[in-house]
Parts: sequence; structure tokens; C-alpha cells
Amino acid sequence: MSTPAIQVKDLHKSFGDNEVLKGIDFHVDNGEVVCVIGPSGSGKSTLLRCINRLEEANSGQVLVEGVDIFDPETDLDAVRSRIGMVFQQFNLFPHMSVLRNLTVAQEKVRGRSKKESVEIARANLDKVGLSGRENVYPGHLSGGQQQRVAIARALSMDPDMMLFDEPTSALDPELVGDVLDVMKTLASEGMTMMVVTHEMGFAREVGDKLVFMDGGVIVEEGDPREVLGNPQHQRTQAFLSKVL
Repeated sequence: MSTPAIQVKDLHKSFGDNEVLKGIDFHVDNGEVVCVIGPSGSGKSTLLRCINRLEEANSGQVLVEGVDIFDPETDLDAVRSRIGMVFQQFNLFPHMSVLRNLTVAQEKVRGRSKKESVEIARANLDKVGLSGRENVYPGHLSGGQQQRVAIARALSMDPDMMLFDEPTSALDPELVGDVLDVMKTLASEGMTMMVVTHEMGFAREVGDKLVFMDGGVIVEEGDPREVLGNPQHQRTQAFLSKVL
């Protein structure tokens, strides 16, 4: 058996007295697209942020390609360089052009030359349908375009996997499709992806596994078409009756 891309074991996380993650166990296999759904406050984004240690867990383990990211000996930067992260807010540098947004980390973190960084950046802008916009500043782009730049920026670091934290929830409805199309392309190319999302159509069409979280636990997981079409747990049924 190959090592999972991500393995989470008995993960607990509290903010003060509020226990947000209550012993999460699950894994993402290489090349798998796992979609995580659930109501606000269920712990979905916190789980995602614990996976690359943007949040410190209270206990449990997260293994990324077999490496325990909570081990003090672990080179966290090396692990993070293998994980692309795309947030709800685009987190682009407003004072930098689109192209510079994509090249700065390549040069500083990956140690690439300016020439190589620019070539990789241009290829990824082309991939997300934004070639020709490289000299524009983020403030002159639509939300959907900014999110596609954020995806291209993450891809420019050559990650082994991508984490998406509700990447379309801040967008106007007509802009969502362009971002989801880019994500579908990545999935079809075999990118390992974990996606916190409200887009049930995307989960059904693209997901290999669907995880439903509520109250800090995984209530149900399985094939997206089966979970969405015939949920087994009462809490899943109640949630889906509101969103489908």
C-alpha cells in the first residue's frame, strides 16, 4: 500500500473552551479529490488549516506524505512547499503585478532564477485562462480572476497536493464557474486535492470522496454520489435538505 498524501489521526483542536475538532480521523490518497462539506462552524476550515499547521492542534497527528508535521524535528517549510493552499480571500499582494505575485515565492522559497520563475508563472497563468493579464494589478481584476491568480500562484510552487478553503464562497455567482473549471482541470490531471466547499455539483462531479462534518466530528463519508443521493445519517439528511 502506498503512503496516503494526507493522514489525520485523532485530531483535536480547541479555541479556549470551544472544542472545534473532536478527534478527527481520515485520509486522502494520492491523486484523490476529497470534498469536505458541512454547516458553518463545523470545523472544516480549521481542519484544513491544521493540515499545514496554520493552526496548532491540541493533540493528534497529521502525516503529510508520511511526515508528522507536528514533530519538532520536521522541516515545516519543506513540508509546506509540497502543499498548495488557496483561501476564501485571495491573499494576493495588492502592490505587485499578477506576474510578480507568482514569481516572488518561487525566487525566495524555491530559489529559482527570475527567468525560470517567469516561465513557470506564465505557463500557470495560461493554465487558469489569464495569459495576457500578467502586468495587471490585483485590484483591477474581478474576484474570480483574482482567485484564479491565487490558484496559479500555488501551482507555480509545484505542490504535490492542493488545499482549497471555500475558494468560491466570496465570489459573485457568475464568476464561480471559471474557478471550478480550473479545479476540474487540475483534478483531471491527477492533482491530489482537499476541497472545503458549498458547491455540491462540483463535489458530485469531481470528488472521489465526500466528507460531511458537523459539530467538530466527521458524521458521514463515502462516494459523493451516494452520500448526496442517499445520506445515511440524520444530520447529513437535515443539512442536505437545506442546500440541495
